[in-house]
Amino acid sequence: MPRRLTGFTPSGDLHLGNYIGAIAPIVSRQHTEDTVVFISDLHALTLEHDPAEVRRRTLEFATLLLAAGADPGRSLFLVQSHVPEHTELHYLLECATGYGEAQRMIQFKEKAGRQHQVRMSLLTYPILMAADILLYDADEVPVGEDQSQHVELARDIAQRFNSRYGPTFTIPRAVNPPVAARIMDLSSPDAKMSKSASSAAGALRLLDDPDTLRRKVMRAVTDTGSDVTYDPARQPGVSNLLAILAACTGDRPDELAGRFDRYGTLKKAVADAVVDTLAPVRARYLELADDQPHVQALLRTGAERARAHAAAKVRKAKAAIGLLPA
Repeated sequence: MPRRLTGFTPSGDLHLGNYIGAIAPIVSRQHTEDTVVFISDLHALTLEHDPAEVRRRTLEFATLLLAAGADPGRSLFLVQSHVPEHTELHYLLECATGYGEAQRMIQFKEKAGRQHQVRMSLLTYPILMAADILLYDADEVPVGEDQSQHVELARDIAQRFNSRYGPTFTIPRAVNPPVAARIMDLSSPDAKMSKSASSAAGALRLLDDPDTLRRKVMRAVTDTGSDVTYDPARQPGVSNLLAILAACTGDRPDELAGRFDRYGTLKKAVADAVVDTLAPVRARYLELADDQPHVQALLRTGAERARAHAAAKVRKAKAAIGLLPA
């Protein structure tokens, strides 16, 4: 049974795209697959941040995942910083990684170019991501196109480490989500739906109330003309609405297009489907938010279970690299 690992960085607000592309697959597979789910709070420190917000969002993300149906009894469910072996393995992997490899990461180039002062962690966090993956012998890592390069780096590091120091790590592979899971911004359908605050009007957030979800959908950008056609290149606005409806109902967007002759009726159907999908998650979140000690207890238990595996993997890596007796 392949082990699949998914992480969520607690920055911004989780939205429908995160739910369809990452969270729902976790819930559907956790009964039949070996799953690791974690909140990657250490990755939130690579950019300027508010410490209180990182703490708040870490707990919020964990609570939302539980509300959506993630089952700590059937998967490893943890917060990254609660398992110190993540950072311990990070350093060992840095000793097997070239500076040029880290510097070539596309996300580093893009983010560093927008900052006056670049944190060293922004350069090295792909190696920490490799540690996250290799620590649990993950076979598969579901990622979008923007993160595929990081999984390739994890593969390269694992192969190099194994070659130099002996068999230690499982070689992971990236698994891209279905095209239908690529949910675009309602205000700018040429850009992905984002967790950032700047895209609040175009993102269907998991904690939006039903009225807010409906209002955002009804205000979504459409296209010139009036034909309801699934054609992402020529009609990105309408195609995004059809993709959202398809993701919520399990139908194909091109088939759904034939059921509508007006943008208004399409928007109403999309709004109904989004509310039906997300309202139960929000309702369950509000219940769990009133019992935070329970959520924190689940995270402590998850960290304890994770450390049992992680500690053994770090010992093996330290022995291989020369820090412990073989």
